[in-house]
Amino acid sequence: MSWDPVWEQVFRSRRWGRYPPEELVRFVARNYYDAPDRSQVRILDAGCGPGPGVWYLAREGFAAHGIDGSPAAIELARERLGAEGLQAELQVGDLTALVEHYPAGTFDAVVDVTSVQQNRVEAIERIVAQIRGLLRPGGRVFSMLLAEGSWGDGLGREVEPGTFADVPEGPLAGAGTSHFFSLPEVERLFGGFAELVVEESRRTLGGRRHTYGHWVVEARR
Repeated sequence: MSWDPVWEQVFRSRRWGRYPPEELVRFVARNYYDAPDRSQVRILDAGCGPGPGVWYLAREGFAAHGIDGSPAAIELARERLGAEGLQAELQVGDLTALVEHYPAGTFDAVVDVTSVQQNRVEAIERIVAQIRGLLRPGGRVFSMLLAEGSWGDGLGREVEPGTFADVPEGPLAGAGTSHFFSLPEVERLFGGFAELVVEESRRTLGGRRHTYGHWVVEARR
């Protein structure tokens, strides 16, 4: 199991993550807003947390699916969707066992918003390989992954190169294990996909004392 149970406490104690990032909205709008029937476009949010991604996808009329290791997160997502009369297929499950939950070639897109990064490298590689298998031919993957040099990199306990647990400060404090990616590492990770595009999204924090960034990955099966 790759999922860190610390996230169960995080989701039960912190009410955050209500809205999806702009990068995800742009990806979906660019690739799927012109679909003749959005209800036939199946999109999986892998590591959906309390549901900002599936909430957005459901509001926009897509066939939204979400999976997360945290029962609390899935409960919160269901409550929010139900309160607004929205529909999505949600389930509790480990991202390293996606093939146990979904048949191959199920989705038009699989999206990951800073969830895959919360694992060790071996688990990350297994997750990405399974995501590829879940995509229909021509299906797309979207992922946001921690960029090396972001606030927290080098802090806490190093469990392997680039992976740190118990980061003591910044956005990753209390977030269990986090992996910080170099650009070559991202390119290798998604080397089995076609049309790979990697951009970077970075912001400053603490009066510009710190930077925090993500690689924004898009590719096609």
